[in-house]
Amino acid sequence: MTPPTDPAAPRRVLLASPRGYCAGVDRAVQTVERALELYGAPVYVRKQIVHNSHVVRGLEARGAIFVDETGEVPEGAVVVFSAHGVAPVVHDEARGRRLRTIDATCPLVTKVHAEARRFDREGYDILLIGHEGHEEVIGTTGEAPDRVHLVDGPAGAAAVEVRDPARVAWLSQTTLSVDETLETVAALRERFPLLADPPSDDICYATQNRQVAVKEIAAQSDLVLVVGSGNSSNSVRLVEVARDAGARDARLVDDVSHIEESWLDGVSTVGVTSGASVPESLVHQVLDWLAGRGFGDVTEVASAEEHLTFALPPELRRDLRAAEVAG
Repeated sequence: MTPPTDPAAPRRVLLASPRGYCAGVDRAVQTVERALELYGAPVYVRKQIVHNSHVVRGLEARGAIFVDETGEVPEGAVVVFSAHGVAPVVHDEARGRRLRTIDATCPLVTKVHAEARRFDREGYDILLIGHEGHEEVIGTTGEAPDRVHLVDGPAGAAAVEVRDPARVAWLSQTTLSVDETLETVAALRERFPLLADPPSDDICYATQNRQVAVKEIAAQSDLVLVVGSGNSSNSVRLVEVARDAGARDARLVDDVSHIEESWLDGVSTVGVTSGASVPESLVHQVLDWLAGRGFGDVTEVASAEEHLTFALPPELRRDLRAAEVAG
């Protein structure tokens, strides 16, 4: 049974920084917003533009229609591809339906796709570290379906089979746990000593930074609250990283309504962070909720600064420029 909180113990919040939106998510959300302004509603979006239920509902309210497959989009309509990327066959389907496509794939995911194509051309088997069924994994696999073998964590390294152990390379989903990915690569290298590395780390800067930041606060926290949706891979990883880094408890909450008062029993320090697809407003709501329960002392713990931004997709920039000239 959790001991009661010492009334004399100071109640505080450690707020991780960086947290929340990354450059790829910001670009993707802005893409849908600007497309709605430029073309008018409806604008169709294949899959969730980013993995956050609040963002999706907000865009739906403005006229975005989210679909699972390209075939659900009326011929000739505008469709945005999500930040997680799509396989080449999806682009082919869109052309076949004469859709006006806007590709909001995160540039860091696009980089992984390019690496998959290069390794494919060079005759490598590609060991893709990632989670089965995740949209990013599906899109990357589609770049070289005959060459890609999914490896879901260190345990998967033992089962994978390749054609030539001397020509094997690894890639990864961009939103994984850094530590677990390194463990998986080490296990793969034991089996395949000539394993080729990607030219640069596939796990995105924002995922890495948010994991480092949550480690900074976890060991000092009785409870870590990670704001993020359950289908957000990077948010789920933050919970796992917090627990591994010493947090007594760590919970994923979609928003403030998912927090349970009982979690605060015996707690004097709460860590707070958020996944890379989470609006900052949701974090402030959590901070307000905690302040109302005596946790009003908030200290921001910064481990890195982020300044990276990505330009909007070229097809949208072209149409925006044309509209400015015409206007």
